[in-house]
Amino acid sequence: MPGNALKVSPKLQGLMDKGLMDSLPVSFFAFCVDQMKEWELLFPAERNYYERLFGLLDRSSAQSVALLFAPIREVERKMGVNEKTWPKGQFTLEQVDFLSRNPRYPEWRSAVSGVFAQLDPLLDAEIMRDGHARLVIVIAPGQLPVGPDRMWMRLQGSGKRVAIEAPDRVEEFVPLLLTGREQAHRAPTIAELFGNSKNGGPFTSWIVEVGTGLSDLAVDSKSVVKYSYESLQQYRKRLMREVQRVVDAQEAQGPRQLSARLKQLKILAAEGDLAGDPILSEFARSILLSGNGTLLINNTFVEWASVQAVRRARPSVALIGFGIRNKIKPFSSLLIYADQDTANPIPSQMDTLGSYVDLEVFYQYIWQEFEKYAEYRNNTAYLFVGEGMEEMLAIGPPDFPLVAAAHPLTLPAVFQHLKNWLGV
Repeated sequence: MPGNALKVSPKLQGLMDKGLMDSLPVSFFAFCVDQMKEWELLFPAERNYYERLFGLLDRSSAQSVALLFAPIREVERKMGVNEKTWPKGQFTLEQVDFLSRNPRYPEWRSAVSGVFAQLDPLLDAEIMRDGHARLVIVIAPGQLPVGPDRMWMRLQGSGKRVAIEAPDRVEEFVPLLLTGREQAHRAPTIAELFGNSKNGGPFTSWIVEVGTGLSDLAVDSKSVVKYSYESLQQYRKRLMREVQRVVDAQEAQGPRQLSARLKQLKILAAEGDLAGDPILSEFARSILLSGNGTLLINNTFVEWASVQAVRRARPSVALIGFGIRNKIKPFSSLLIYADQDTANPIPSQMDTLGSYVDLEVFYQYIWQEFEKYAEYRNNTAYLFVGEGMEEMLAIGPPDFPLVAAAHPLTLPAVFQHLKNWLGV
């Protein structure tokens, strides 16, 4: 792909026009081009990363840049990268093959990783200097076969168990937690309040859930990104049918052909509101087709979608709602995309114990994924709650008030603490 055909932001285009990319190893720039080639489908956080990355290189001295990239240039020399094998400003599938099939490919990957190992800490420091308070709430279903004393066991050493005065009506638990009012009042959720605040904006507040309970609370849907396993049912079933048909008909001769075919299976307008946004539409397709089991298992979908949202979109507020999955039916890897209700005559059964075991692992995965990134370190409050349970687990910096709570709290009081934390 010619460098001037790459669609990027005016800021990044300006750096390209001044010749910054010409000073970089051709294989490194090609690697970045591959990551940026669908710029219009990247989240703002992803675009911002590349703008900051190349901005940092532009501000650095020529000597430091040359020293940084010396290992890659040396590997390129050994691999036979030159103007004939790799014309400047181009990136093609043939060049991808050239890299991946070269005996020194592992050495090249190591050199590229070494560059990012030096640059990313500097970029992270920029993020942390401009950081703001963030919030993650993970909600477990009330049907789990354990009490709060057996919940969040893998995380309890990292936070504080806080007593809650649960409402008499369990159906009001989540509305009181997320809005401070009973559901009938239709008050805005904490995610909406942040999305419309000075630190909010598009893609900053997310809801990822099994059902629609959290999404239904949202009064202003435009301020919150919403992914629901249940709401995507029609799209999921079409994906399963289409993938199975492509495989059965042998329409794809190899991985690249299959990938190109799957790229076309975007969500339709009749299958959900996500179809109206190209970024969110592509994200839905990606999480359903790239996650192992996301088409078939509701909690796996929630875990994978949440992790991918963190990696790519860096939401400031995330509301994550798990549920009870069905017992896993026997199936082969050949049926991984098949609708299990039609492929297997065994009736579906809810698996509360299996769900509990899965979720104890998922809680840890999600917390650790958030904490990998500079945006969340030392400024993120986490609440792990079970619907209807009289205890929750709070993790956060020392100035997050709930980690010092000494007495049982009502859910409206918890909500007020969350508002104060986020400054909304």
